[in-house]
Amino acid sequence: MINMKAKTAKKAAIIGLFAIIAIIASGGLYLNSLLNKTQKVDIPTDDNSLGIKVEAAEKDKKDISTIALFGIDAKNGNRGRSDAIMLLTIDNENNKIKLASIMRDSYVNIPDRGMDKINHAYSYGGPELALKTINSNYGLNIRDYATVDFTTLPNIIDQLGGVYIDVKSYEVNYIPGVKAAGLQTLNGEKALAYSRIRYSGNGDYERTERQRTVLNSLFNKMATLSITEVPKYLSNMLPFIETSLSNSEILSLATNTFTINNFNLTQARFPEDDLSHGETINGVWYLRFDIEETAKHLQSFIYEQ
Repeated sequence: MINMKAKTAKKAAIIGLFAIIAIIASGGLYLNSLLNKTQKVDIPTDDNSLGIKVEAAEKDKKDISTIALFGIDAKNGNRGRSDAIMLLTIDNENNKIKLASIMRDSYVNIPDRGMDKINHAYSYGGPELALKTINSNYGLNIRDYATVDFTTLPNIIDQLGGVYIDVKSYEVNYIPGVKAAGLQTLNGEKALAYSRIRYSGNGDYERTERQRTVLNSLFNKMATLSITEVPKYLSNMLPFIETSLSNSEILSLATNTFTINNFNLTQARFPEDDLSHGETINGVWYLRFDIEETAKHLQSFIYEQ
């Protein structure tokens, strides 16, 4: 989702990171020293701890890799909820990069916690429980993640000179300092406000689209960096990212991304409108949905399309 993690792209930077890291891969030890600036977190790798079932594990493919991107809203060092949840798939088999948003209010079973909003899993048990919740509900086999806090999003975006966004008229009042609608460059603070808009347009549905828009714009800006600008940007950006990926895994994903000719993202949001509806339970609003059909559609998006 990089505080983004894009939807906010709060996680957004990691995508562009994969694409541009390959450019300086020949840097050897220097590249490794840059990647060491990320915050590395070890999580269990066994299927049971990550909620991966046998049929999901069998979908592991060398040419299709998916990682979870979390954008957390944490303050004062707390763990926070994952208010942006995205699944980034690098699909060399079908020559695609895919980005799936998962609605944060989705009503799912959080292992050992019961039914709740999916974004609460991260606050209950960190990235491990968040991954386990995603895998067990949607029948997936995701083993790695990248996380960035909301507070770091402005820093990441400002280092690239802002992002280019087409602001709609009904979004203007929610973005401090923006006076009119239309295509314009938003700095980090404004982009964060834009990506967090919820009570405008089509509510949280459109909010996920805004976050993907920020991610895509950030990705495009990264692609324009010159070879001399890349190291400095990576050096400043990487400390904001927490991930379970090792340096070699990041480099491998970066290399795979770089071999894909078309860098346009294939995007989707789950659950889909015709499979979901809002419902208030004990005074709290949740997004109820057909979990079996949604799981099938999400699996198809990742592994087949």
